Amino acid sequence: MPIKHGSLGIRRMSSLANPAFLASAANALSLQDQILALSPYSTNTFLDSYLSCWSTSDGPLPAPLPGKQSFWDKLGLQNDRTLIEDSFAEPSQKAIFLASVAPHSGDWLLALHTAN
Repeated sequence: MPIKHGSLGIRRMSSLANPAFLASAANALSLQDQILALSPYSTNTFLDSYLSCWSTSDGPLPAPLPGKQSFWDKLGLQNDRTLIEDSFAEPSQKAIFLASVAPHSGDWLLALHTAN
């Protein structure tokens, strides 16, 4: 399964859920704070829970929180890539995988057809 950012677009749904939520929540954080300030629930417990899990497993969070999903995806993609690379039994399998995710590896798909 290729996981190069922006490569073939093959992703597991489970790897999309948390980054999508975090990017969306971070993007609307000021609006959420305004809305929740008027309610008896002054914090977004779901967001707080996810951010706590993130900082526990992946380190400190930047301030302000990034609203782009690519930031939240980056570490999960790297973890998936490491998991895949470590699963290969043969060196040739790893070489094929690394060649497929190398920069510009799919450029041949953009080549113009010739009349010959």
